[in-house]
Amino acid sequence: MTERSQFPGEDLVSEGLKDLNQGITSQAALLVLIGSPRLRRMGISIPFPFDKITSPEHALFSKLQAENSRDAHSRYNSLIRRLVSFERALERHHRWQLPPLIT
Repeated sequence: MTERSQFPGEDLVSEGLKDLNQGITSQAALLVLIGSPRLRRMGISIPFPFDKITSPEHALFSKLQAENSRDAHSRYNSLIRRLVSFERALERHHRWQLPPLIT
């Protein structure tokens, strides 16, 4: 993701896409699955073999809770904030790349 590398959260999205392509259900992969509808609308291809995960939100929280149940909630919220930051930055980038409307 060379063009998007300046965006906050890009590291997580990039890692998640790599993991999904390798069949790894990591925290980053689950985060990408959570954001997949919005990411797809912005042109990011999300691998489909993970359709079996019906609730990536719950799967991510469970993973975080298994690591450290005391801070799972705050870690989950932090990851979601980073994903949303990336999505918003990418949306702004796309908005500015469009030709101006002529009225």
